[in-house]
Amino acid sequence: MDNATFRDFGKAAIDFVADYMENIRDCDVLPSVKPGYLFDLLPPELPEKAENWQDILKDINRVIKPGITHWQSPNMHAYYPTACSFPSIVGDMISSGFSVIGFSWICSPACTELEVVVMDWLAKFLKLPQHFLHSSEGPGGGIIQGTASEAVLVAMLSAREQTVRRMKQTHPELSESDIRGKLVAYSSDQSNSCIERDALLAAVPIRLLSTGDDLVLTGDILEQAINEDIAKGFIPIICIATVGTTGTCAFDDLPSLGKVCNERGIWLHVDAAYAGAALALEEYKELRNGFELVDSLNFNLHKFLLVHFDCSAMWLKDANKVVDSFNVDRIYLKHKYEGQTQIPDFRHWQIPLGRRFRALKVWITLRTYGAEGLKAHIRKHITLAQRFEKYVLADPRFELITERTLGLVCFRPKGSNKYTTDLLNSLVERKKIYLIQATYRDKNFLRFVVCGMDPKPEDIDYAWREIRDQYSMLINEEKLLTLGKTDMGAIVKQLSTDIKISANKDKEKVK
Repeated sequence: MDNATFRDFGKAAIDFVADYMENIRDCDVLPSVKPGYLFDLLPPELPEKAENWQDILKDINRVIKPGITHWQSPNMHAYYPTACSFPSIVGDMISSGFSVIGFSWICSPACTELEVVVMDWLAKFLKLPQHFLHSSEGPGGGIIQGTASEAVLVAMLSAREQTVRRMKQTHPELSESDIRGKLVAYSSDQSNSCIERDALLAAVPIRLLSTGDDLVLTGDILEQAINEDIAKGFIPIICIATVGTTGTCAFDDLPSLGKVCNERGIWLHVDAAYAGAALALEEYKELRNGFELVDSLNFNLHKFLLVHFDCSAMWLKDANKVVDSFNVDRIYLKHKYEGQTQIPDFRHWQIPLGRRFRALKVWITLRTYGAEGLKAHIRKHITLAQRFEKYVLADPRFELITERTLGLVCFRPKGSNKYTTDLLNSLVERKKIYLIQATYRDKNFLRFVVCGMDPKPEDIDYAWREIRDQYSMLINEEKLLTLGKTDMGAIVKQLSTDIKISANKDKEKVK
């Protein structure tokens, strides 16, 4: 492919993406394919001769698009949002054109230095403590990791190695294997599954501590677990707190957790993958309480801040602890500017050696929207979730499980768990909107999250109509089964009446 052909292909690809985004509401959010669908549509071996880009682009429509779950659709309400924006896409495209591998400053100075700049921008935007800034006098700073999973693993491995070294000095009678065999980590039973998985990768047993009815991990709960383990001869190394749990977006009690960890010399990491962006809003300033006590934290720009996957921001109070844990230098990696205060070699701060120029898409996105635009985007998600919450509260057949948090509403049909599961199955079968369920106090509930690149109020209205109408169908089907020989015409007529009455009530409630 020469330069001229690349221009044609690239322009056609941009048009394809723009058309896709513009018409994404026309697509069912879930695909209709079955496992293995693609194997029958593609040849078993790569083509011998080159194919033209026009045919390849046609096949994206023919074989790839039918198998896509449309994460940028405003009808996607499962998991948490995966952010995207046109500036971010352009930034990634230019980054791919540069194709640098930025494991050290000399490999591409702009790659390292732009990351230092944007991580300080973000730290100030979120109003994090000064010691997390590269520009501060201390050894702290920020780095762009790929995912929250990577950030948590970096923290866990660093805490492990720092503890082993400290214990070898203070307890020379213990062998290294003895020390490693006694290590233990902590988190909440509400934390993301990646935390438990990272503990497996780090070869550190982790205790997922039970929380109270509020689903919040507190210092008292943690301290009790620590005392139990120390009495058994274990060595606590890290606690991973969560700001915005996966199930209900609960916030762990950072001030009390920080107090315990700081007194005990235990690393405190905060996973704020989704909710961390809300730190930028003054109306959520209470979320910042306790961050001055943490050793490291992460939040995903690819969840709430319009930068597409993968892009997880991580900050460290003392980056030297990570560098000391991961530093392996070879002569071919050295350069004469190594060790300068403001010039980190980020390969020492992460799991892989190589790294992409992610800072470019962050920089372009932040400049395109500005702080005001980013805050407005977060507030829009919150406002749309409030709109959905009002619909739930207005329908006596449904109940909220917890208070709405940011862009997440946790709700369920009243009654047995079967109603929730049947409703979810019906919604997934129709593929018009996508939700998932979770469990709270033995109750199954549905998680409705505002997602999509450009969600609008009418998308929330559409989702509620789909939920309401499908539930009306389900309960009327149940009535039919119960009544047995009851006249079908009367049932259908009553169902139609119920839906009309419900729709009118919704309109009045919204007004």
